[in-house]
Amino acid sequence: MSRRYFGTDGIRGIVGEDLTPELVEQLGHAATLWSQGGRVFVGRDTRGSGPELEEAFARGVVSAGGNAVLAGVLPTPAVALLALDLGAVISASHNPPEYNGVKLFDREGQKLTDAAEEEIEALFDTSFGGPPGETDHVGVATDSYLDHIVERFGSDLTGLSIVVDCANGAYSGIAPPAFERLGAQVTTIGSDPDGTNINVGCGATDLTTLQQTVTTSGADLGVAFDGDGDRMLAVDARGNAVDGDQILAILMLDLEVELIAVTVMANLGLHRLAAEHGVRVVTTDVGDRYVLEALRREGGLLGGEQSGHIIYLRDHVTGDGLAAALLLCGALRGRTLEEAAAVMPRYPQARANIRVLRKELPPAIAAEVDRLNQRLEGRGRVLVRPSGTEPVIRVLAEAETAAEAEETCGTISALVTRELG
Repeated sequence: MSRRYFGTDGIRGIVGEDLTPELVEQLGHAATLWSQGGRVFVGRDTRGSGPELEEAFARGVVSAGGNAVLAGVLPTPAVALLALDLGAVISASHNPPEYNGVKLFDREGQKLTDAAEEEIEALFDTSFGGPPGETDHVGVATDSYLDHIVERFGSDLTGLSIVVDCANGAYSGIAPPAFERLGAQVTTIGSDPDGTNINVGCGATDLTTLQQTVTTSGADLGVAFDGDGDRMLAVDARGNAVDGDQILAILMLDLEVELIAVTVMANLGLHRLAAEHGVRVVTTDVGDRYVLEALRREGGLLGGEQSGHIIYLRDHVTGDGLAAALLLCGALRGRTLEEAAAVMPRYPQARANIRVLRKELPPAIAAEVDRLNQRLEGRGRVLVRPSGTEPVIRVLAEAETAAEAEETCGTISALVTRELG
């Protein structure tokens, strides 16, 4: 069977439309049945809908005989680290405030496989005949998480000036103290959540404010998280954005790994750099959980996505924005971020997100993609894929020149619009 509710990263939608308290309660019930009861650790981001959906999920857990342990606002990687028999995060990650969702982790802190999500969906209408469970609230999870990240991923940052953008999300009040404890001079933005401003004009989805703050303050660099803290992007002292591929390239060389896992979106420049240094690259579908699965299957430690998911599995179980930011700062070793990022040549990329009525790609589009890729002959590529979270088709064109990338992207985008728009 195919998944009806789960997408690329959990269940996600606009609150009151695709995502309702009833659906979240049903998910809590089914997920608890799937995990055979026990204790379910639950965190959430700062969206206004979070408390209601957290309570709905907890009702579902209790109705299936499980015990819901509610930790309040907590970054997604913290929930993964602290997961009990099951972990759940009420969050829509980088999406706008009107969205929310649920991400699930097993008792090892790993995101669930497609097969596991199918098994949970099959239990949506299954009743439970045993006694109900209980709900408990805990307040020490933040300190435990912060101590772990600083101790395992931090280094001496004395003399470093950094701007930290918390996206008005789950890292508000958590990430800045981590840098301060390590000696950095910190300027904080996007750290005043009100339930309606998560990811709005700030964070990893909009670097404009961070870029302006870094350049006007004279900071060495800036880092930006997304709303639930599992993504991180950076800005150098000149205000230039540094994406996940570049961050991964810096860490790949600094950590001296033999293997990295990336998605099909990774820049060809990263592949070239890895080949030059004898690093094996494993390529997966889009989604950090597929990167995680590949790392565990291949015995690797480091992987990530261009969008800012950076995964380092030494002393962790999943991607972590704060851990990645601390590793990046430690990897500079006296260099500027601009100098460090220059190790990776970037191929120009052009992108388009096309809203469509249906997301199935017809043969005409597949044939055109094949034709364009044959024309590029290894000098670039075209990738067309349905979004896992929105009713859009995503187009990526990559080439040796920006003009060729833009032209190729325009060609395939026009065809997608004609066929599916």
